[in-house]
Amino acid sequence: MLPTCQELLLSLDDGVLTITLNRPQKRNAMNDRLVEEMMAVFSAIEGDRNVRTVVLRGAKGNFCAGGDISGMRTDNDKGQAITPEQAAWNFNRSFGHMITLVNQAPQVVVCVLEGAVLGGGFGLACVSDIAIADKQAMFAMPETGLGIIPAQIAPFVVLRIGLTQARRLALTGERISGQDAQNLGLVHHVTDSPEALQDQLAKTLSSVKRCAPGANAETKALMLQVGSTELEALLDHASDRFAVALTGAEGREGTQAFMEKRNPNWAQQS
Repeated sequence: MLPTCQELLLSLDDGVLTITLNRPQKRNAMNDRLVEEMMAVFSAIEGDRNVRTVVLRGAKGNFCAGGDISGMRTDNDKGQAITPEQAAWNFNRSFGHMITLVNQAPQVVVCVLEGAVLGGGFGLACVSDIAIADKQAMFAMPETGLGIIPAQIAPFVVLRIGLTQARRLALTGERISGQDAQNLGLVHHVTDSPEALQDQLAKTLSSVKRCAPGANAETKALMLQVGSTELEALLDHASDRFAVALTGAEGREGTQAFMEKRNPNWAQQS
């Protein structure tokens, strides 16, 4: 069951959960409550293979303008006042927990990027499986210009676009377009109108539906281990998971469907 949210709009339709960041008055900048709600949603769907895709987008023409420090809690769970430094630590680290949950989600995560894609919003784009951007979207890591650091997103940015480009963007705060983001490998598709963006999203969702949800989840988990697990051990583990997949329900259905020249039962037709 999905949690009740105040800062997020949730819509579940035909295996696609759309999560809309809904703080348009702040260009959807994230406060403590939004981060907590996002973690609750991703925790709730972690084991649910009926939710096959998660679409992240922002309300009213902006994706996310980063973190809203005015929404930072200044007390602990017991209602006791805490120091400004502790409040800042809690606020920042909770975002790290959230972005890790999104990164490791077994579902396919699709980001629809319009308007401001800044700071934490930039980080969320970097953990998406598929990113679709309007060509006029504005991407940046503005933290150093504010005298702070991109503490929780920096590792994910480096993994997404490489150390050289991540250094340039983080140490200059340079703003780049959707096309520039595609050139860097951050974004997969760039569109030139709201209608084209929706068309590309529909094509992407249709493609995801052709793939088995369990196989997608296993594949994503395997890829995320690259670089953190010794290669031979990872390949041994991959063989273990392949054997389980091939003899499991999805593997049997997929191979049978191939031989019978039909679509497997998970391949929903749009």
